[in-house]
Amino acid sequence: MQTSSDRHEYPAHWEADVVLRDGGTARIRPITADDAERLVSFYEQVSDESKYYRFFAPYPRLSAKDVHRFTHHDFVDRVGLAATVGGEFIATVRYDRIGSDGMAASAPADEAEVAFLVQDAHQGRGVASALLEHIAAVARERGIRRFAAEVLPANTKMIKVFTDAGYQQKRSFEDGVVRLEFGLEPTDRSLAVQRAREQRAEARSVQRLLAPGSVAVIGAGRTPGGVGRSVLDNLRSGGYTGLLYAVNGALPEGQKELAGVPAHRSVRDIAEPVDLAVVAVPAEHVPEVVAECGEHGVQGLVVVSAGYAESGPDGRERQRELVRQARSYGMRIIGPNTFGIINTSPQVRLNASLAPEMPRPGRIGLFAQSGAIGIALLSRLHRRGGGVTGSTGVSTFVSSGNRADVSGNDVLQYWYEDADTDVALMYLETIGNPRKFNRLARRTATAKPLVVVQGARHGGAPQGHAVRATRLPHATVSALLRQAGVIRVDTITELVDAGLLLARQPLPAGPRVAILGNSESLGLLTYDACLTEGLRPLPPLDLTTEATAEDFHRALAAALADDTCDAVVVTAIPAVGERSPRDVELAEALRSAAATAPAKPVLVVHVELGGIAEALSAAVSTSPQAQRGDLPRPAEPPPTAVQAPEEARLIPAYPAAERAVRALAEAVNYGQWRRDAADPGKVPEYEDIDEKGAAGLIEGLLTRGQGLTLGGDETCDLLARYGIHVRRALPAPTPEAAAEAARALGYPVALKATAPHLRHRADLGGVRLDLADEEQLRRSYAELTELFGPPQELRPVVQAMAPRGVDTVVQAVIDPAAGPVLSFGLAGAASQLLGDTAHRLIPVTDRDATSLIRSIRTAPLLFGWRGSAPVDTPALEELLLRVSRLVDDHPEVVAVTLEPVVVAPHGLSVLGATVRLAPPPARDDLGPRTLPVY
Repeated sequence: MQTSSDRHEYPAHWEADVVLRDGGTARIRPITADDAERLVSFYEQVSDESKYYRFFAPYPRLSAKDVHRFTHHDFVDRVGLAATVGGEFIATVRYDRIGSDGMAASAPADEAEVAFLVQDAHQGRGVASALLEHIAAVARERGIRRFAAEVLPANTKMIKVFTDAGYQQKRSFEDGVVRLEFGLEPTDRSLAVQRAREQRAEARSVQRLLAPGSVAVIGAGRTPGGVGRSVLDNLRSGGYTGLLYAVNGALPEGQKELAGVPAHRSVRDIAEPVDLAVVAVPAEHVPEVVAECGEHGVQGLVVVSAGYAESGPDGRERQRELVRQARSYGMRIIGPNTFGIINTSPQVRLNASLAPEMPRPGRIGLFAQSGAIGIALLSRLHRRGGGVTGSTGVSTFVSSGNRADVSGNDVLQYWYEDADTDVALMYLETIGNPRKFNRLARRTATAKPLVVVQGARHGGAPQGHAVRATRLPHATVSALLRQAGVIRVDTITELVDAGLLLARQPLPAGPRVAILGNSESLGLLTYDACLTEGLRPLPPLDLTTEATAEDFHRALAAALADDTCDAVVVTAIPAVGERSPRDVELAEALRSAAATAPAKPVLVVHVELGGIAEALSAAVSTSPQAQRGDLPRPAEPPPTAVQAPEEARLIPAYPAAERAVRALAEAVNYGQWRRDAADPGKVPEYEDIDEKGAAGLIEGLLTRGQGLTLGGDETCDLLARYGIHVRRALPAPTPEAAAEAARALGYPVALKATAPHLRHRADLGGVRLDLADEEQLRRSYAELTELFGPPQELRPVVQAMAPRGVDTVVQAVIDPAAGPVLSFGLAGAASQLLGDTAHRLIPVTDRDATSLIRSIRTAPLLFGWRGSAPVDTPALEELLLRVSRLVDDHPEVVAVTLEPVVVAPHGLSVLGATVRLAPPPARDDLGPRTLPVY
């Protein structure tokens, strides 16, 4: 696309799709010589005032020389980017590298002048802010460290773009012009600004899909049945409050209505604006439909049509083209192959899905990557006696289908600020951007509970999902999600159980649980379940089978008033006798007692008690009651709820003690995470860290190759620059060399075989410890060679003895999907077999390091188990923090292993270390905002 005189090939990696402030999308790409006509057309649509602000003088049209200059770039010293919608320019930005004299220059000059021009019709959409992020990233890539911009004082909008970006700035005023200079290195403030803009834009893009003012169903059949007609009927019966249109290209001429809805043969024929289009036509006809929607100004698409990536390679390419086409018009997509979306808000009442009944309005947000699982979840949350009723129903539901565009990350951005959603439930089969998901999940979890169940845990990703593979086992990914505040559960049943509890009850202040009820056996089962889940149950209170409703009320009120109790589980079984409480009486007794302590959660366990289940669930709900046959019935009986007056809370009731206690345990753990998150700790500074020296060493080492494992001396040198000192191990290819090494190190010494099959395997006999003199050393050397082979195979080394302690392993690795992860565990086969390793995302804070050590099941060995001496855990925490700093400061360090690290009662010794370097992997959670490309 460029002439032969250009110094670089067209940089395709600079192309990106971005979400703008109003939720629409634009494409950012380099400007090339082929864009001359687009540039002229764009400039003609810019107002005279905007032209004046750009050129500081009246400038009605561009000359041929201007057009050539603004479309011919070398992509190094002169770069231009354009924001496009529908293939046409809506804004441009360019930089020109300058020297200290302000004239055009080349590297090593590291300053450039930057200038913007935005079409008036698109000003206020955040286009210039997005372009600034991208041109700054391009400039950094080309060795430019500072931007300078000259702006007229009256051009307050552009001045605000620069000042709000968060970079370090210097401002001056001369000859009637404001001159702004700012560095391009990201700062904490610039990153915070970027992420705040990202959140607002992505949330707005989802909000436009979930709360449209008008909907067109494209592919609605003329007779009942079929996907398109079903969606149309569901929108009508659900009471959608906006304008609704049916579109069917096969309608006879003159037919203006379909199923009581205005009908058209094409979306182009609709006179009014259309905010959302539901596409339910065969895949081969979708491109034509998308083009019509884009030209009509439709804001978003819900593509129910199948035949995309889930069908194979051809479908995957069809899906990529669908996304490219939709984004070129500024539209976002849910799907393809989606079950649909729902918004129960009374102001919207949108059921653009295949669910035949609108769920009850409520406070739970629901996201599912599987249509089948979405049906099951809606069923459980919909059925009377088994679903969320009244004020705890569904706020919004999104089925992402193949997740080609809108993903769980986008929906999290929306839920974070959605006042109608108190709890978020997600069924995920893949996580396209785990780093971003962890960041968004952590932020969301500080405000409202986020419960996640992961499917496809032990197999590959579903065919319709294009994601990068992770090398981390599922248990590690789950641990990292929990670290981010995600409530990780294993089944759909647990997802609903936890969601109902969190939506209806306050978070417990601790793990102490009171148990009361009319069955001693059920109370003991609940007690055992609490112990299994790590809770601290109080002795169960047996009210006997003769207990009345008043007895339950009195016992529950007393338990809630007890300062040694953080939560109460009430167990109830059917009772026979004149004094046995009726179901409604018992439900009211429990509700009124719970109201006396609104800060403590209450749960009910009922066994085969259909009557009370109804009483706990139905009572005084003002929402319409759905028929039980409307949606598929789940295989297991779902939890129910005490339905109270609007100002009171609902008490969830579970058909099994284990389910109730497991949900309570998740709430306890989440409550503790919320309290800990209020003080996340800090990343400490260490004065002896030589960051610049380490960077220089790494740069020099990487000149030898793209990826390499460092030798022993190089490893020790790099680690020492971060205050991590490895005990010297001298090679001993002969007995004489071993004796010489021991004399240099000083006795006592250890003799170790470092062959790959023997390394770190003391249990195989390849290590001899506490060798006090040369005679013992030579004897041990002879034993090793006799047992395992010649020295050239054993690779023996001699190392000075370290103080005795507990052997541990510290590792850090940069996973291509999850990012940098720090791991810790005890050394040895037992820990490896049990998978007893804990993980934290890097950078690690002091609180993270403390909890990491204590997270493994074998942690008691570090703290004086069975009378042994406690080891120096503060020294171990410091080592973890230093390794975290090394990997965080230098992304070229892609793997570090310290094994073994012997932690003694005083201090520790690193006896072995390996470091691997590679060019830093791409980061999609930093840099300019961009939508993923699958």
